[in-house]
Amino acid sequence: MIAAESGNAAESARARARAVADAVLYEGYLLYPYRASSRKNQSRWQFGVLGPPGAATYGLGEDPELSAQFLVEAGPEATLTLVVRFLQLQRRTITDPAGRPVAELRVGEQSWLSWDEAVERERGLGPFELCTSTFDIHVDSGRASEKIPAGGTIPGGVESIHDDTRATPGQIMRERQTLTGRLDLTVDDVDGLRRLTVTVRNTGEAAADKDDAIARSFIGAHIIAEITGGAFVSLLEPPPTATTAAASCEQHRCFPVLAGPTGSHALLLISPIILYDHPEIAEQSEVPLFDSTEIDEILTLRVMTLTDDEKRQARATDPRAAQIIDRCEAMTPEQMRQLHGVLRDPAAGDPRTVPAVPDGLDWWDPLADNAVAPDSDAVPIAGVLVRKGSRVRLHPARRADAQDLFYTDRTARVITVHEDVDGGVHVGVVVEDDPAADLHEWYGRYLYFAPEEIEPLDGAHPENPHT
Repeated sequence: MIAAESGNAAESARARARAVADAVLYEGYLLYPYRASSRKNQSRWQFGVLGPPGAATYGLGEDPELSAQFLVEAGPEATLTLVVRFLQLQRRTITDPAGRPVAELRVGEQSWLSWDEAVERERGLGPFELCTSTFDIHVDSGRASEKIPAGGTIPGGVESIHDDTRATPGQIMRERQTLTGRLDLTVDDVDGLRRLTVTVRNTGEAAADKDDAIARSFIGAHIIAEITGGAFVSLLEPPPTATTAAASCEQHRCFPVLAGPTGSHALLLISPIILYDHPEIAEQSEVPLFDSTEIDEILTLRVMTLTDDEKRQARATDPRAAQIIDRCEAMTPEQMRQLHGVLRDPAAGDPRTVPAVPDGLDWWDPLADNAVAPDSDAVPIAGVLVRKGSRVRLHPARRADAQDLFYTDRTARVITVHEDVDGGVHVGVVVEDDPAADLHEWYGRYLYFAPEEIEPLDGAHPENPHT
């Protein structure tokens, strides 16, 4: 299993892992409708928050630590690199000309809002040998101020309104609290493998109240691990020899999954959000929307329905909210179309032939449904695996319906492959030159033909069913 990746492949794998890690980092950072006035945006930071010691006990914040155990197949020269990533809260306070804090300050049509922003932080540790180790994590506090001019540009992407005066209507104050923490690594042996335990802990002072607690929390905390001279073992699908060892691994508020491309075992993402091995960002998703459990297309359409005043409020809330509004407004029809109708199994391999109901199960048993997948199953016809997306020519022969004759020699696109309880196979298609083909596919009105009534048009492929 131990294998070294080339330089370019390793960089590509790291970039892919970081793209997913960024999604983890900002998940829940800002929720639709992306305005500070929205109630759900006044209670944020759902994932991976490490609060100050005692904050959870007294109801002021969250647990101060997360920890993960994972397995490594390691050679004698193996080294480990860890990158701890999180957000540090930055409190943005707007003051009026008299220096008094205000929730909102308006100059003409422009707004400035008091708001809790965030600054990305990361600490790289290693490479180091696989041995018990302890590392301190420290992020300094900070404070900065800037005037809100009557004209000009405010850093962060907020443009002020030009007017005829030189007055300074207010000031922006940004403040960050010190963060202190520790990462502990322990190593032991189990079933011929190395079992590593990584714990990240907030070691700061006790919080005075809820606002103080979140200001001194590690937000969206997660870890990217990389090994050289060794390989991480999947805990979701461990090899038979590692099943017992994998079952012995314990997790607290996070779970380690293999990162990078499928087949790579050099990267691990320890995430506070449940993921599968080798997670990736869908190529259709071009705009980070931060809103957990939502669908990009739905959120984009919702953003487009915001009024001009609501968009103004969102842009004033956070520079990242302004980017969401701007990118959604600039989205082309082609970009919008690619968000619609993509459904796939990220773990899917080669197409499989239509399976039989497993031994010991009756066809009416609900568990038998798990054996079929009409959207991905295939049927071999004339040396070709015909499945969803295959192009075929129709040769109706059963005469079950006189209307079938109208489809003789017509070309069609396969949508589903089914097997009935008697073992008969039925291929669902839509006719390519039917003006309503897309509509039929959308609401599931397919034409069904037997394999002997279908001629594959995509050329021969090796019949290599994945069962």
